[in-house]
Amino acid sequence: MFTAGYTTGLCLDPDRPAWRSNAPRPLFWSAWYPADRQDTVELSDGVDDAWFKSGPVAPNARLSDDRALWPTVLLSHGTGGSADGMGWLGRRLAEHGFMALGVSHHGNTAIEPYLAEGFACWWERAGDLSVLLDQMSLDGPFAGRIDPDRIFAAGFSLGGYTVLSLAGALTDLDLFERWRRSEAPGMGGPREFPDLVEQAAALEKTSEAFRRSVARHRQSWRDPRIKAVMAYAPAPTVRGFVPRSVASIEIPVALMTGAADTEAPFDACTHWLGKQNPTFAVTRLDEPVGHYVFLQEATDTGKAAEPSICIDPPGVDRRAIHQQAAVAAIDLFVSAGA
Repeated sequence: MFTAGYTTGLCLDPDRPAWRSNAPRPLFWSAWYPADRQDTVELSDGVDDAWFKSGPVAPNARLSDDRALWPTVLLSHGTGGSADGMGWLGRRLAEHGFMALGVSHHGNTAIEPYLAEGFACWWERAGDLSVLLDQMSLDGPFAGRIDPDRIFAAGFSLGGYTVLSLAGALTDLDLFERWRRSEAPGMGGPREFPDLVEQAAALEKTSEAFRRSVARHRQSWRDPRIKAVMAYAPAPTVRGFVPRSVASIEIPVALMTGAADTEAPFDACTHWLGKQNPTFAVTRLDEPVGHYVFLQEATDTGKAAEPSICIDPPGVDRRAIHQQAAVAAIDLFVSAGA
């Protein structure tokens, strides 16, 4: 077991502009990695407004020289979250000898002002991870230390959709709209943008960047470097996937969702994906495990401010679920060559 190092930074995507300027698209990132042994800290200690705990990490510690190259996992957070929201997984991966690189998806992350474009154009998120991998492989603190033959991906909720896009699933907005209107007519958007459907219609008239993004939503975001994918509670946006593209995914994929998930219901999302591709390993966590169990453990401040996402039902041990979910990912990645 290693100590989990932790650090953050910023990359820029010169090929895609920010949503509301001509500046390069920002890719704020967080990383967890095997570190040389040193004392760890809990980053939320002493921070009165922190909603979530980081777990024990060694900030800015030196990457271990135990190996020349490290297997690496790309992490994608849920809608409106941040890279740090995947810290429960990133830290455990680092302790088991993986580097984990998470990106805060521009316009769809709590570390920036929310933008309707970032919430509506979900397909752009997969490109964030590929560009981050490109740049981190060549520059920055991990340049030359990422094993190009052992790259994996894991995501939660909309992040689950994102990593399945990296695996080769193709999006068609018409399919999603047909499903939404017939099966979820009251779903106008996520909790952060309940009127997202209306806002997207307005953006179609006013935003050239939005129109350009929508025009390319059907393109493939497949990254052939990805050797396996773990998706936790993949979001309803998976119903926009072209079924034959899901069926054509050949790399190992594992899915895990709680039986009491009302944000990404098991039958509508995870079970549907498994029916499209029977090679996917599907885990249904027992009642009353819900959606937000895959967020970080919460502080007392978080529990008081937002109990719906910070407090689990009686009988649900978030830390134990995190451990089970991390072991499933590690086992998947090891079996795929890590």
